[in-house]
Amino acid sequence: MGSSFKNCIMLCCKTKVSRDDMATDSYEEAIARLTKLLSQKADLQGVATAKINQITADLKAADSKSFDPDERVKTGFISFKKEKYEKNPALYGELAKGQSPKFMVFACSDSRVCPSHVLNFQPGEAFVVRNIANMVPPYDKEKYSGTGAAIEYAVLHLKVENIVVIGHSCCGGIKGLMSIPADGTTATEFIEQWVQICTPAKSKVIAKASSLDFSEQCTNCEKESVNVSLGNLLTYPFVREGVVKKTLALKGAHYNFVKGTFELWNLDFKISPILSV
Repeated sequence: MGSSFKNCIMLCCKTKVSRDDMATDSYEEAIARLTKLLSQKADLQGVATAKINQITADLKAADSKSFDPDERVKTGFISFKKEKYEKNPALYGELAKGQSPKFMVFACSDSRVCPSHVLNFQPGEAFVVRNIANMVPPYDKEKYSGTGAAIEYAVLHLKVENIVVIGHSCCGGIKGLMSIPADGTTATEFIEQWVQICTPAKSKVIAKASSLDFSEQCTNCEKESVNVSLGNLLTYPFVREGVVKKTLALKGAHYNFVKGTFELWNLDFKISPILSV
């Protein structure tokens, strides 16, 4: 194999593919040159292909080993401090005194849908809770005390004026909900039990959109589950009181990162966008 590969390299030289030329090529250009050469010398193709596959695998392995999570966190914070913290001392000076966000946001833990990034929230603007499929469970002091504590703190102590539940496209949690068999059999320890909070949304989609393919049903369920969460918010006495007194507004939303669109709707238990961009 070593001798054949050397012959391949020599052929590169004979066809005037110099080392300098290869050095200035992009990866794609270099592969194109080699492909053309191999098409002319079919007897070397098997050897060269094996060698290229080996080199590619080695490069991928080296690339994965080069990632240093500690260094990524360090450089990320340094960049934030230099570009944001030190350039806006007034903002961070005020935040040091306390917070008074206008929004409480429920968003999915999905790494692609960070609400502060998508909606350009600045520090101090939004009190955020993220979980699987951006779900709000019903009032339950024991089963869902963590979520209840967050809602209570946001509404009674921070005095937020808006609670927004944001669903999103390609949601794995919703796909999981829609995939649970009719007999309720589960295969996970936590996920399926959690997403069944929005089983009413699944039931509504199956009843009204059974003719759609699975992907479209999931998209519908992404939005309907937001409405279930909005309804569940009303089971919290302090949320309900805020809505009745009009000191608190509940809104649903859906972010489609495939199409680059965002929908926002009022609490009316149906999809009636007041904003679509």
